[in-house]
Amino acid sequence: MKKFIGLVIACSLALGFFTQQVFAATKLIKIDGSSTVFPITEAVAEEFQKQHSGIKVMVGISGTGGGFKRFGRGEIDISDASRPIKPKEVELCKENNIGYIELPVAYDGLAVVVNPKNTWVDYLTVKELKKLWEPSSQRVITKWSQIREGFPDKEIRLYGAGTDSGTFDYFTEAICGKTGASRGDYTASEDDNALVEGVASDTHALGYFGLAYYEQNKDKLKIVPIDDGNDANGKGPIEPTSQSVTDATYQPLARPIFIYISTQAAKKEEVQKFVEFYLKNAPELVAEVGYIPLPKEAYAAALERFNKRITGSVFGGKGAKMGVKMADLLRMEK
Repeated sequence: MKKFIGLVIACSLALGFFTQQVFAATKLIKIDGSSTVFPITEAVAEEFQKQHSGIKVMVGISGTGGGFKRFGRGEIDISDASRPIKPKEVELCKENNIGYIELPVAYDGLAVVVNPKNTWVDYLTVKELKKLWEPSSQRVITKWSQIREGFPDKEIRLYGAGTDSGTFDYFTEAICGKTGASRGDYTASEDDNALVEGVASDTHALGYFGLAYYEQNKDKLKIVPIDDGNDANGKGPIEPTSQSVTDATYQPLARPIFIYISTQAAKKEEVQKFVEFYLKNAPELVAEVGYIPLPKEAYAAALERFNKRITGSVFGGKGAKMGVKMADLLRMEK
């Protein structure tokens, strides 16, 4: 019996040692942030791990703001972001001696959607969206009939990005004229899938989120073309498509999206491999998950920026910027 117990203990110790060795051999890359960028990073992580079995990539969704908070405290290696870094986030990084390398990875349009049973909305103007979403509309603009004459006298229910989301920052800046300026009486979430389900199950709903989430759920959503009132961008309402987002005729809801890499994390071999894999495979994987790839020269410029460890933001650390065309982004990167 004593020999048996001794054998069990010996096996347990050996198993524990083996387990420790396995965990020690597995390197971990921690990523968090934007739900918009999440599908791209997740797709890259899945393909990367197929080729690098000793490296584990964990990707979270706490929103762009939530990701930058963790990033600025040194808790993660990479932050997914659906807008450029903001001044308060820059300060947090400075306080904790966190340097960062900003890399654009794709282009995205924000989709405004309604339920497929909505028969009255063919398009909306930027002015109508502002009337619907600005802070002064809270508990005042509550029915479709208040948006446009001829719309039904039915309660309108709103679904949109949570306040930690870069999509929230961008949408409020683009539509309401000020980052964070929004009514608060709507269903908010940093998880775009929750917003999709909300609109899909509510006949009188309207919501907004990244275009890729619409593309993945076309069967249960109705896209709303947007008229920005500027004939220079195209005549009348424009529906978000790869073409209209790329050529910037879909305005003001088209934008570049990013990853930010900590300079400390960039020293790790596993992070270097992952970022290089990300940028080299982005054109195919970005399109695969429904986003708009950047030109090849943009990814080449981003890889050079990473390899040279060029820190800071080409947007000056001031957050969202409206109307950035593909050509503008490429010029800034160069």
